[in-house]
Amino acid sequence: MWRSLGIGLAAALLVLLMGYDSFSRPLPAPAAAEALHERGRAVYNFRCYFCHGYSGDAHTLAASYLNPRPRDFTLGGLDAARIEQAVRAGRAGTAMQAYAGILDDQELRAVAAFVEREFVRDRAPNSAYHTPANGWPDHQRFAIAFPYARAELALDTPAEALTEEQHAGRQLFVSACITCHDRARVDDAGPAWSARPVSFPRMGFVPGQPNLPPVDAVSSASVYAKHEVVPRIEGLTRLQQRGQALFQANCSFCHGGDGTGRNWIGQFMEPKARDLTQYNTQSMPAALLKKRIRDGLPGTSMPAWQHVLKPAEVDATAAYVMRAFFDAPQQGSAAAAHR
Repeated sequence: MWRSLGIGLAAALLVLLMGYDSFSRPLPAPAAAEALHERGRAVYNFRCYFCHGYSGDAHTLAASYLNPRPRDFTLGGLDAARIEQAVRAGRAGTAMQAYAGILDDQELRAVAAFVEREFVRDRAPNSAYHTPANGWPDHQRFAIAFPYARAELALDTPAEALTEEQHAGRQLFVSACITCHDRARVDDAGPAWSARPVSFPRMGFVPGQPNLPPVDAVSSASVYAKHEVVPRIEGLTRLQQRGQALFQANCSFCHGGDGTGRNWIGQFMEPKARDLTQYNTQSMPAALLKKRIRDGLPGTSMPAWQHVLKPAEVDATAAYVMRAFFDAPQQGSAAAAHR
């Protein structure tokens, strides 16, 4: 009896959390549970994978720079309540920032429940980055570079020990894959490739005093966190509103919510993500901006979005960028040098 009552209460709670579908009909409990899970997956894949990995095992480039390393959820020992608390308030002395004020309560609950079920309990693979949805159609065409990305072959293997295909794979890896995969594996580590820290430093942090009380949920999390805040703009057209949703769901991961590229991940990249507020309609006409979105920018981490966004969505994104950032007070004249 008590077990049945508990299941019924849980189902009712999920329905309340997820609300209604697009036609304002209550979702059945199983559908609500799955919708909540997929909502958590979307938040995780956007906010958390960079350090914790797409499969929750923290086997990422960022993790290799951080001390202490990010949590490997597949090791177990966590429940949804503890996960939610860490996501909400952060963890002092680590790179784990507080997401209260960035994620709403439903998103906090959803991502915590997702991590607990997907990684702690099921140890599921979740998803891979290189998918058609992420702009990587026919990823198998890069297969000769896979042994380096998977650390099956050391990047510093002597050339005479490589086959012709392995040599070509190394050239491809170094020219196209190394931005995200770094050196993957080497036999002689040598000096660090970069001494630049990539953790999420906290505002007001003083060495030896890691547990200073936060000022507020966003500003105290990081000197970078303020650039995740979406600007409030009055009078957006319907096209610009659609572009805002697309930009914040896709582009802000690298360019920041405020378009400056001064958020954590934008500054981690080499070259750094472009500061969109440094452009105007003269230095970056609408046609050129749309081309950059569609085709990407060679030599940078800017991917081609033409396989992800429809032409009308590219137009909407460009309309929002030009309205929100090209007219920003901090725009400057340096943009022409970065076209």
